[in-house]
Amino acid sequence: MSLETFPPLVLLSTRYMLSGAITLLVALARGSRLPRGRELAAACFSGLLVLGIGNGGLVFAEVIIPSGIAGLIVTMSPFWMVGAEALLPGGERLHAPTIAGMAVGLAGAALLVSPDVGTHALDRNLLNGFLMLQVGMAGWSFGSIYQRRQSGRAHPIVSGGVQQLAAGLTVAPFAFLLPHEPIHWSTRGVTALLYLVCFGSLVGYSAYVYAMDKLPVAIVSVYPYVNAIVAVGLGWLFYREHFGTREAVSMLIIFAAVWAVKRYSQDPMKSGRAPA
Repeated sequence: MSLETFPPLVLLSTRYMLSGAITLLVALARGSRLPRGRELAAACFSGLLVLGIGNGGLVFAEVIIPSGIAGLIVTMSPFWMVGAEALLPGGERLHAPTIAGMAVGLAGAALLVSPDVGTHALDRNLLNGFLMLQVGMAGWSFGSIYQRRQSGRAHPIVSGGVQQLAAGLTVAPFAFLLPHEPIHWSTRGVTALLYLVCFGSLVGYSAYVYAMDKLPVAIVSVYPYVNAIVAVGLGWLFYREHFGTREAVSMLIIFAAVWAVKRYSQDPMKSGRAPA
């Protein structure tokens, strides 16, 4: 809904500048410790990866594909989390059950983006959206793991506020100086933006960074399952987005594959996590 009013980069920058500023102002009012030095630099870099690239990929993808399908594709993010962990120094190596689960997940994704039966045309918007989401999930996963491995004295929610503000400020020059589609002001679009600031960022992202600091990644990474169900349901309810048999089968395959990856993988980053 917010994309009906704001171009993608303007939406991304405005959302995170607002939510980051609000979080840090509340932190200052409460006398909370703010990140400094290397801790500050790490939080800013993580924010650029997780929110600038990670959420940016989602925002751009939802310009060309239905939000429900985007939510379904994002359920593959645990694959990226496990893969990113395996690539980083000291991470857990991939083994046969994990690789098998990832292969099944790719099969589900291939079914999702493949041409309809009886046609010979590939939906290029769906394919491009799928690729954008892969870039976004890679940024989100690497940024999350990087931040989790950093030691710091600031509260994780305060660090999350720094990440949000850093992402918003980094994107701002591109959002407001480069040519883009005009803003189509509407009560609906502005309300959607405020909803994202409140529930998507102040509540949702704060909960995510807190959970990443306190809980095993295997538990935290389950959130895409809930996201997909909510996204598909709301997409159908508000936009009557198509969700047919092929999409349902793809969802079941991807869910089963993600479950297998998490079932047969040890807790990612368990050995490499720095103490909070």
